[in-house]
Amino acid sequence: MYPDTLREHIRKCKVATNKPFAVNVPLLYPDIDKHMDIIVDEKVPIVFTSAGNPSLWTSFLKEKNIKVVHVVPNVSLAKKCEEKGVDAIVCEGFEAGGHNGKDEITTMCLVPQVVDAVHIPVIAAGGIGDGRTMAAAFALGADAVQIGSRFAATVESSAHLNFKQRIVEAKDSDTILAMKKVVPVRLIKNQFFERIKEAENRCATAEELKEILGKRRAKAGIFEGDLEEGELEIGQISGMIDDIPTVSELFDRIVADYNTIIKNLKPL
Repeated sequence: MYPDTLREHIRKCKVATNKPFAVNVPLLYPDIDKHMDIIVDEKVPIVFTSAGNPSLWTSFLKEKNIKVVHVVPNVSLAKKCEEKGVDAIVCEGFEAGGHNGKDEITTMCLVPQVVDAVHIPVIAAGGIGDGRTMAAAFALGADAVQIGSRFAATVESSAHLNFKQRIVEAKDSDTILAMKKVVPVRLIKNQFFERIKEAENRCATAEELKEILGKRRAKAGIFEGDLEEGELEIGQISGMIDDIPTVSELFDRIVADYNTIIKNLKPL
């Protein structure tokens, strides 16, 4: 989001709910200073930072009484986050869609290791999209879950209908982690990915990959519906998604399925 767009969406969120809400700020993007100023000005209560060093903005935000949560792909960064004073961490396995860690650690393996390594709340992410996977995350020791890809395919999602429908059509092996020389991203395979794959197979430099990537690639795919030349960022959970419900319907379904799973596990 450009800064003005961020402010617009924060204000829409305030109108829609009186509950606490958070803003996610990928630290690798431009205009971070402007984004942070808007977050402070609009009195956002919680900020999730990702794709960068947790020490860069944690102190600034906490001085403004803003809770800070940082996304981590490995144990060492989780420990660093705790040292830098973050309030909680999102422990994200590489099943997750979009920007990812280079270590390729799954949620199943990462969550319990992070839970054992830190003393702050751990939010599990990556491959979570229904009651079964939520229950599994809690069994691994997580205090909460973060669900991303499943909500991309909802009625209220701002994603293009073409992209939503492609998520519904996705099979278990349709996504892949690509562009590890630039910024690792999990996306759906398409013509754009095939060009990236060809370049990576001939050991193209990071500069060459950036040239192929260009600008606005994710926007073209996710928000404008270009299914062949867009960057279709989505997680492996897409293979389990087969409809486009409302957010309310989805929440009710996840909670009901979770309660059923927990009830069925009790005899074990």
